[in-house]
Amino acid sequence: MPEISAVVITFNEEKNIERCLKSLERVADEIVVVDSFSTDNTREICGSFNVKFIQNSFGGYIEQKNFALSLARYPLVLSLDADEALSPGLEESVLKVKGDWKYDGYYINRRNNYYGKWIRFTSRYPDRKLRLWDKTKGSWGGLNPHDKVMMDKGSQTSFLRGDIEHYAYSTISGHVEQVNRFTDIAAMAHYSRGISAGYLKIIVHPLWKFFREYIIRGGILDGYHGLVISAIVSFETFLKYVKLQKLYRESGKVS
Repeated sequence: MPEISAVVITFNEEKNIERCLKSLERVADEIVVVDSFSTDNTREICGSFNVKFIQNSFGGYIEQKNFALSLARYPLVLSLDADEALSPGLEESVLKVKGDWKYDGYYINRRNNYYGKWIRFTSRYPDRKLRLWDKTKGSWGGLNPHDKVMMDKGSQTSFLRGDIEHYAYSTISGHVEQVNRFTDIAAMAHYSRGISAGYLKIIVHPLWKFFREYIIRGGILDGYHGLVISAIVSFETFLKYVKLQKLYRESGKVS
């Protein structure tokens, strides 16, 4: 039976990390935690589990996750964020695939808990992610802060039943605060790649995002929570392009 390394990155995750690590104990043969020098009790909580705990300065989500990946002893890796956990059904699916590994990577649905409510629609569900894979066939890529696993050309993937349970936001203000942080990162990442931020994008893209989340992806069926998520996703898009435009203006370049 193949062995699996679970990898997790953390920073001040004392509220979430115990739940995450408990869900990995049955399925992982090794757990690697890479911490960005937390100032809360994250390290102490990790110390109560059988984990390899490494501290490393944070240089970006993609960079930190690939660093964690490099520390994994086994080629097969399962990656979770600290505010995520495997559902019981997903635990069983991972155990089953360990005994019959056929593909290079496996996609998994992520189920988001939005201040106490499990979201059934919008882009928050099924929110499919590739999180179990052969690290010799793929690594983290994308555009910070929205990282994703990029598999090599010709890799074969499949799908696992069960959910990654994501305890995303306990408050609306927490979501808005994260949006502010993430749009800083996203704007800089877009600027470094020369992605434009014209007025049309500032106006049209947020409107499209709200329509897509609330109508096309069914946010209206999640009631009040769906409306809030759709509105904040729209605002996030607006804020990203406004901040990107500001970077171009400050540099004297034309977007």
